[in-house]
Amino acid sequence: MAIESFEGHVPSLGTGVFVHKSAVVIGDVQIGPDSSVWPLVTIRGDIHQIRIGTRSSIQDGCVLHVTHDGPFNPGGFPCTVGDDVTVGHRVMLHGCSINSRVLIGMGATVMDGAVVESEVIIGAGSLVTPGKRLESGFLYVGSPVKQVRALSDQEKSFFVYTAAKYCELKDRYLNTAAPD
Repeated sequence: MAIESFEGHVPSLGTGVFVHKSAVVIGDVQIGPDSSVWPLVTIRGDIHQIRIGTRSSIQDGCVLHVTHDGPFNPGGFPCTVGDDVTVGHRVMLHGCSINSRVLIGMGATVMDGAVVESEVIIGAGSLVTPGKRLESGFLYVGSPVKQVRALSDQEKSFFVYTAAKYCELKDRYLNTAAPD
């Protein structure tokens, strides 16, 4: 794994975090306890901060990045991911805020200033445009995304279930890793 400092910012990994050896984590990045970062992920906190909560899974091929502070983006846009979030394969999160208990389908893109409230499912391949707010308790799909329907109780219970399954899997990887 490549854990790299940038301009004095060193990534911080919580207890029990798994970062695959092919992933890259750079700069002002904090990853909370029991989270996982899978193969070929890039998390680049070079021009703003990235914060990932507890028990969240950033799956294969994802890119997490930020937007700098400047005249076109006063304050810039950090990237935040809450607790019990499953970020599907090849997702792009750029300068956005993802709250807790969210499932982001494979290949989705969430852009600058977008806010995804807790308990949301974003369908595979969806595009969340800059500044868009996704209201809690709904399924969103499309490019650009549209609210499709309310989530069922069973779907809402899936957030914590899938987060726990990824915690179990990352523990298996941590327990079988060869010593350095």
